[in-house]
Amino acid sequence: MNRLRFILWIGLLWMAHGQAQPKTEGKPYELLLRGARLMDPRSGMDGRFDVAIQQGKVARIARRISSDSAERALNLNDCIIVPGLIDIHTHVFAGSTPNRFADGLSSVNPDQYCPMNGITTVVDAGTSGWRNFEQFRRQIMETSRTRVLAFLNIAGSGMVGKPAEEDTSGMTPAPALDMMRRHPDRIVGVKVGHFEGKGRYIWQMARQLADSAGKPMFVECHLPDIPLSEQLSGMRPGDIITHSFEQVRERETILEPTGNLRAEVMAARERGILFDLGHGGAGFWYDQAIPAIRSGFLPSTLGTDLHRSSLLGSMKSLPAVMSKCLAMGMTMMETVERATWGPAQAIGRTELGHISEGGLADITVLSAQRCRFGFPDAGGQRIQGRTRLMVELTIRDGRVIWDLQGRMAEDWKK
Repeated sequence: MNRLRFILWIGLLWMAHGQAQPKTEGKPYELLLRGARLMDPRSGMDGRFDVAIQQGKVARIARRISSDSAERALNLNDCIIVPGLIDIHTHVFAGSTPNRFADGLSSVNPDQYCPMNGITTVVDAGTSGWRNFEQFRRQIMETSRTRVLAFLNIAGSGMVGKPAEEDTSGMTPAPALDMMRRHPDRIVGVKVGHFEGKGRYIWQMARQLADSAGKPMFVECHLPDIPLSEQLSGMRPGDIITHSFEQVRERETILEPTGNLRAEVMAARERGILFDLGHGGAGFWYDQAIPAIRSGFLPSTLGTDLHRSSLLGSMKSLPAVMSKCLAMGMTMMETVERATWGPAQAIGRTELGHISEGGLADITVLSAQRCRFGFPDAGGQRIQGRTRLMVELTIRDGRVIWDLQGRMAEDWKK
């Protein structure tokens, strides 16, 4: 009897131990990125590190992690690991309507562009307003591998073209504020622009909405009745003005004819106004960008103003814009910061834009091609540079969504 009790007691202990400490099957990490140069602007980390990923998170960062600890290990000795790129200025409310951005062909489907260009998060720049934001959410945001956020247009129907886009009857803060409060996970601010009418009504409504929501105002182009100096003076710290280096008739340039930065531009930067590059089809000129950057006035963020025309024109892609910044004299860390941690802070989404243990595994793996390359601007000019960034891998939430060279595939064996 005593022997039987002893056996039962041992069995109960074994069962209890098994329940308290279940056996972990498989290896501790799903994916291991080995041997690359890791650049993380938030922490300032810049060196050779291995990065282990598990369940959508960065599980470990160390100088060396054994390949045996991961289900899949990738050797990336000639690559650069950076946080998943964030494009703060895009138009991705894609649909079937010709010659229109909102639900139209002028927008670009994010999954047809972003993964191959290393972008894990895009911010749509006011393509939708309070009247059609929920359609945008259902149609694009909830069906995309890319994380899609948005500035809500003060125009009620967003970018549907004239005359509806300039219909002031839909520019009322109350329904827009209600929409922002119902979708705080997707709407990051207020967009104002593309209004060629007279008066300040659109600006006043956008300002009221942004202040009520406690979100930044994103100021785009096509506000010819409101001078640049007045726009800047009406902005709050954390607000963003885009197309910072444009040279068009409708808005003053940031440089005076002498080539010096305007006093109001410098004052705005000192007050905390952010200046987005906003390349687009006409928003980026070397005549403005190169003198400004040489004087120390770097863009805060590297928004591309992605749409069908800019994609097929001089803009090309966010990695191409980053390559232009390198060619203009910005360092690699300065450039990476403005495509990752900079925009994450600007939109108040600081869980993004960095590589940290325990953080989201949004990661872009770049290669730097060395040769002589030409980089055009929107004004018909070109500069040459010796580095062109290419995207090797894009990882969102720990999942590989772009693999240029098939590294995740098995090597073929006869």
